[in-house]
Amino acid sequence: MIDLYTWSTPNGRKVSIMLEETGLPYGVFPIDISKGDQFTSDFVRINPNSKIPAIVDREGPGGKPFAVFESGAILIYLGDKTGKFLPKEPEAHYETLQWLMFQMGGVGPMFGQAHHFRRFAPEKIPYAIERYTKEARRLYGVMDARLKDREFLAGPYTIADMATFPWAARHEWQGVDLADFPNVRRWFNAINARPAVKKGMSVP
Repeated sequence: MIDLYTWSTPNGRKVSIMLEETGLPYGVFPIDISKGDQFTSDFVRINPNSKIPAIVDREGPGGKPFAVFESGAILIYLGDKTGKFLPKEPEAHYETLQWLMFQMGGVGPMFGQAHHFRRFAPEKIPYAIERYTKEARRLYGVMDARLKDREFLAGPYTIADMATFPWAARHEWQGVDLADFPNVRRWFNAINARPAVKKGMSVP
């Protein structure tokens, strides 16, 4: 059994999608980040960085409970645990990790900044809005070129796609029309149609 500590954000939904796709049994513990639940002592014991998501695998290495934080690390952990969506063959394995890191180092931070300055900043800062909207569009362009001759980011459907999809699901928040990136739109629609993704996107 996996205990999932999460909230309804793109990073949280990466992990709920993976759990649904693998079929692992899990329980959900909502961490309401709008109320500061992530700073409680109980949660900080699981994730010292006070961010969602985090998991506790009750049957971790050696059969003991094991906590994992950072969404990318959780996806790798679950991929290793189940043998699913993280290829073992070296070339495919590292292709997957490259595109997972692309999401962790680029898509997440840059799309998140676009969200903030376009929707949530207490004052409109044109320079910041332009900077992060332009960078979001650049990253969509990278994805669109990558997806020109392959169905998914690493070839087969992997944790790299699960990590990126919830961020792309908020493309309107980033000032992006997927019609401008037809290969991304095709990829997005294919993932969006998966039953496990629909379930994962509704957690918590």
